[in-house]
Amino acid sequence: MPLSLQAGVWGLLGGSALLIGAVVGWFAAIPARLVAAVMAFGSGVLISALSFELMDEAYRQGGFDSTAAGFLAGALVYTMANIAITHRGGAHRKRSGHQQQRAEEGAGLAIAVGALLDGIPESVVIGVSLLDPGSGVSLVAVAAVFLSNVPEGLSSAAGMRRAGRGRGYVFGVWGGIALASGAAAMLGNIALAGASPEWIAATNAVAAGAILAMLADTMIPEAFEEARDYAGLITVGGFLAAFMLSRLGG
Repeated sequence: MPLSLQAGVWGLLGGSALLIGAVVGWFAAIPARLVAAVMAFGSGVLISALSFELMDEAYRQGGFDSTAAGFLAGALVYTMANIAITHRGGAHRKRSGHQQQRAEEGAGLAIAVGALLDGIPESVVIGVSLLDPGSGVSLVAVAAVFLSNVPEGLSSAAGMRRAGRGRGYVFGVWGGIALASGAAAMLGNIALAGASPEWIAATNAVAAGAILAMLADTMIPEAFEEARDYAGLITVGGFLAAFMLSRLGG
């Protein structure tokens, strides 16, 4: 199977967690604290992945300058795009409570675009990880994306349902974003095939900066709001699990 197609399959797998979470969140009454706990765990996994799978690899391939520049650029681009989406009603895209009911008319598109913004850097990372000869896909990256997407689908679908949005709309949004995640992984693999180590390093660093900005802006605050005193401990557990997986896999 061509590498680009493999990247698409792995990206789709990571993105499919959004749809899985949405289905569970729509049909089952999942306690908000459990959703928050999964979100905290997923945050820890993502922090570990961006630290050891992205930033460390970017520094090894491209040195400090390109890594630092890419890292800051990723955070800046994500922040600016997130501000624009927030002003159009997508601020509460990860919320499971009644916050989405207070969003302005037409916020559904902003929520969908915001979720896509959250997922693109993660998907590109999956595609890029296959470019390292003989290494195969980064299982830590796939696991991190999957675990972070499940609670997003859960919380957002529950919030959309309370806001009065229909089943077709909710499942259509998350199914479409899951497909877009696979496409982003495939395109990332194709676009960077044959690229210099510096370009790949910069791409990893950009993705790392965007992911960390997303975590600080959306996932961690939502997790803390419900899990409270246990959010930090659960996040550390996710970080440790991903770190052990990366060491065992290496």
